[in-house]
Amino acid sequence: MYTNFDPKGDERASAAKRAIESCVHCGFCLATCPTYRATGNELDSPRGRIYLMKAALEGEQPSELTLQHLDRCLSCRACETTCPSGVHYHNLLDLGREQVAAEVGRPAPERIKRNILRRFLLSPRLFAAALGFGRFLRPLLPGFLARLVPASRETIAVAGPQSVHARAVLLEGCVQPALEPQINRAARSVLAKVGVDAVCARGEQCCGAMSAHMEQREEARALARRNIDTWLPLLDAGAEALVSTASGCGAFVKEYSHLLADDPEYAQKAQRVAGACKDIAEYLGGKDVEALQVDSAVATAFQCPCSLQHAQGQGAATEQLLQRLGFALVPVADAHQCCGSAGTYSILQPGLSREVRDAKLDKLQAPGPERIASANIGCISQLQPHTQKPVRHWIEYVAMDLGAQARRDS
Repeated sequence: MYTNFDPKGDERASAAKRAIESCVHCGFCLATCPTYRATGNELDSPRGRIYLMKAALEGEQPSELTLQHLDRCLSCRACETTCPSGVHYHNLLDLGREQVAAEVGRPAPERIKRNILRRFLLSPRLFAAALGFGRFLRPLLPGFLARLVPASRETIAVAGPQSVHARAVLLEGCVQPALEPQINRAARSVLAKVGVDAVCARGEQCCGAMSAHMEQREEARALARRNIDTWLPLLDAGAEALVSTASGCGAFVKEYSHLLADDPEYAQKAQRVAGACKDIAEYLGGKDVEALQVDSAVATAFQCPCSLQHAQGQGAATEQLLQRLGFALVPVADAHQCCGSAGTYSILQPGLSREVRDAKLDKLQAPGPERIASANIGCISQLQPHTQKPVRHWIEYVAMDLGAQARRDS
């Protein structure tokens, strides 16, 4: 695709130009784009959005409709997995959306909503307080509202090994400690079973994904620098990896080297941190997991988050690990499709989010599983209120199944 704009030495603009020019109009992305499948509008497809961003970068005045089509993108990156030309669409989208939002402007109510939402989700204390209040009121809420407030749950502890062979930093995340703290409890327990001491870093901030996807790139860069300063001493002290149980967070931390590529003080540090970050399945895949064999006969549908399969490229490896562990996985049609969560998308684009979610749930429940496993807190929160099947992080199921085995053997 030919472009007619001068990046003027701006590396992000140069990367955008390369991305646009690598698009060959093939249309493969249309088949895998969830918003195009939902609306049938080419401007709600990656190819259509590339045309819109190209026009804006070439100086054509964008409209509110341009911004609407860009905002409708889930950033699931399924198009990148499908694209035969290797278009780096997500980086192009971030720049294009920033520029169009700056030129068009958002209505005051929309700006206020976005700012409140960002600040609320970036403050673990504020989020935990609001969640606690919601749980207190849960018995009094109408059914449809009560389903949106998850009840607190405990995870069965698994006895650890006699000795520790390695240490890893377990990323805590922003909302997960309040919303689903049992996920990391289960992760620590399971990691201990294979001889890994999982520690958390005091002073860890939000990974920055929320800010970056809401056109607050400098805020995201600042958060990344603080996290790098927090994690590097632990890596220097011998921690062999930064392990994430939220694939969305892990995917963004792996992008730190791109986010801070032009920062002379942090570029190399960012590369080291990005290289050390691993999804928990990726990390466990390199360990002797014999002690984690669950041999469960419970039919399980695995909902592979977009951030795991498209952004990190770890979808197939995760399914292979689950099979090694003994999970009875059922086949899921269109497993590449998004669940509609996408960070704040379910709040900012509720209509499309529901449509995408319902289509995903239909596919997950079609083979008749007894439970659904995921690898990302956002996906779990998106799906659980709308199905009778339990939806949990797969690491929880490992801890639960190992705990059940221990009770049977005792």
